[in-house]
Amino acid sequence: MAETIDSGVKILEVTKITPFTNAISEFSLPLTYFDTYWLKFPPVERLFFYEITDQQLTIDLFNSVILPKLNHSLSLTLLPYLPLAGNLMWPEDAPEPAIYYFENDGVSVTFAESNADFNILSGNGIRGALDLHPLTPQLSISDDKAAVIAIQVTLFPNQGFCIGISTHHAVLDGKSSTMFMKSWAYVCKQLANEESPDLLPEFTPCFDRSLIKDPEGLNVVYANHWLQTFPDSDSSPNRRSLKILPFPKPNSNLVRATFELTREGIKKLRNKVLSLIDKNEGRQAKELHLSTYVLTSAYVYVCLVKAKAEESNTGHGTEVKASDFMEENGVALVAEKLSDLINGLKGGVIEGSEDKIKTLMRAFNLGLTFLSVAGSNRFDVYWSDFGWGKPKKVEIVSIERTGAFSMAESRDGGGGGVEIGIVLQKPQMEVFAASFVDGLK
Repeated sequence: MAETIDSGVKILEVTKITPFTNAISEFSLPLTYFDTYWLKFPPVERLFFYEITDQQLTIDLFNSVILPKLNHSLSLTLLPYLPLAGNLMWPEDAPEPAIYYFENDGVSVTFAESNADFNILSGNGIRGALDLHPLTPQLSISDDKAAVIAIQVTLFPNQGFCIGISTHHAVLDGKSSTMFMKSWAYVCKQLANEESPDLLPEFTPCFDRSLIKDPEGLNVVYANHWLQTFPDSDSSPNRRSLKILPFPKPNSNLVRATFELTREGIKKLRNKVLSLIDKNEGRQAKELHLSTYVLTSAYVYVCLVKAKAEESNTGHGTEVKASDFMEENGVALVAEKLSDLINGLKGGVIEGSEDKIKTLMRAFNLGLTFLSVAGSNRFDVYWSDFGWGKPKKVEIVSIERTGAFSMAESRDGGGGGVEIGIVLQKPQMEVFAASFVDGLK
């Protein structure tokens, strides 16, 4: 029997998709220090909206054509992506958590139907942040076991459908999760020509952990940190618990909107930053890394701090006073800070890494405002075409819990622009929108 939940969404079925004709009964994959660092962070939740206008999208067409293709192609794609069908676990006799796959493991997939307005949910305008929650699959996470991914496919009759995917942050980063989506989309689209299409080389994952060197033993350091952060106690008897940190839950006061930064706007920002740096202090011999990613991040951070009227320090790998963001050269200052952080990576990603979690937890405990970004303008999320055209819209739902903003390439692809997702309280959103427009004049 269908279950009705918020926003007119009916759950039609919950099933498990297993890897296609898998001959492997057991499999394990250790995490690296790149992964263990994110062990306690919330899942990353993305929505891919697909509009279908060239045919009447009925429940019968959805059930007889679209779902079978999505299911079969997912099963085929999970075979080369086998760890995604498993679970993250941390046995008592293991010094670090790892991914374990056992026979008959698979991915939880929810099929649903919604009578909500597809165009509003997939649009750029201001709408309630909670409106996207019924489209977002819940990742199963307990003390003992955490799923790697969960998927939900929601039909909007005669409008389109939405694929929601939740991924564990310690297993998949933005690059690898979008690579999986593009792999699944490629296989699904190729089913029109082949029964079992092979992945292209650029979509084929590599799980060779020997390629990642860890001479300082950071993976153990990070694992031990999580053990020390959550020691045995009555409230948390299992210090190897895989439950996430207590990030604030989103509330009904939050709204979501999408902003676009064009190629011309990015060029204008670059010239403005260079002019301000020359005017105030000169570039000296410093090498500035003013990529589209850096310029977009710096500009959005300044608009966010103005919108929130922050009076405290903010954190993004470095601490900066909020008042500095308000200055005329605020964007230039933040761009320089981000450039310095990126240039610091050239000495090696391991240098100073041992204290990263301690610094992060200190900022978390002090209540500092985190400035962070989810996604990138180089992930090509709009290339995930399952055979019914590229997405009308891609959203990262989980930014409302972490305070990050989302970044993606513009849907037109070759335009060189950037799409920015923001979640704020409505009065703050109005200030952000005004600052975003005014700063580009």
